Amino acid sequence: MTELTRAQAYLLLERYGNQVKPEKLIMTPTVEAMLRHKSVRTFLSQALPDGAIETMVAVAQSASTSSALNQWSVVAVTDEALKTEIHDTVAREVKVDRIPWMLEAPALLLWVADTSRSAAMTRDQGGDPFVLNYLDSFLMASVDATLAAQNAALAAESIGLGIVYLGVMRNIAKELAGIINLPEYAFVTFGMVVGHPDPNRTSAIRPRPAQPVVLHHNRYDRDGYRDYVEGYEEACQDFRNQQNMSPKTWKGALHHSMTSMEYMGGRKSLRAMVQEKGFELL
Repeated sequence: MTELTRAQAYLLLERYGNQVKPEKLIMTPTVEAMLRHKSVRTFLSQALPDGAIETMVAVAQSASTSSALNQWSVVAVTDEALKTEIHDTVAREVKVDRIPWMLEAPALLLWVADTSRSAAMTRDQGGDPFVLNYLDSFLMASVDATLAAQNAALAAESIGLGIVYLGVMRNIAKELAGIINLPEYAFVTFGMVVGHPDPNRTSAIRPRPAQPVVLHHNRYDRDGYRDYVEGYEEACQDFRNQQNMSPKTWKGALHHSMTSMEYMGGRKSLRAMVQEKGFELL
């Protein structure tokens, strides 16, 4: 554990607000960089540095991958017409005029849970890839894609770029598969836009719940989080007020996401689409 500098203490204040904060942290430059992460939704109309995508993918490939099977891919969409087509398809599904950060950012990365290579190489050897019919195969590839993407996000931030994840890609899963020509046994888990953040329209670090909400020692504490909910609500409201965002509570957002088919959007048909791509989910 290291004694915190004033800058590090302020970083923890941004991450947790006035909630209880972890007292024992081992601060390194990498830890500080990760604590500074924030979603970026305002970008300059500036191309990515030469080699940025290749750097992100090299770091993504350095993430852990289950059984060394490398069952993920990424489709880097930089063609403006294609990016606009994907944007317009999303906008129709979520009923908005535009999603500006998708149009402003120079690149949209689509992270694919991809077992298509595994299936093809197995068939090339005379085998039947029947294991792909089981839920664990789909989950394994999805986890691999997620680990890879998070590594790529950290790489992007380390070279001065900003990113925001796009779960909304699952709202248009079927249409998107057709637009980018996905093969059988492949599925876009989420998207990520990447570009140069606009310093004149910057956002702040969004607070997270106090650690006892998510950290359990030895056994799961089913009700311990309840003591910290109000503290997190206060941190969320302070953040929203500072960012001039509309009023919303964490509990209200959770309730809406758990009870509203409107929140689901196109994802309500996700199982059928995944099965159409060959994953039986047995």
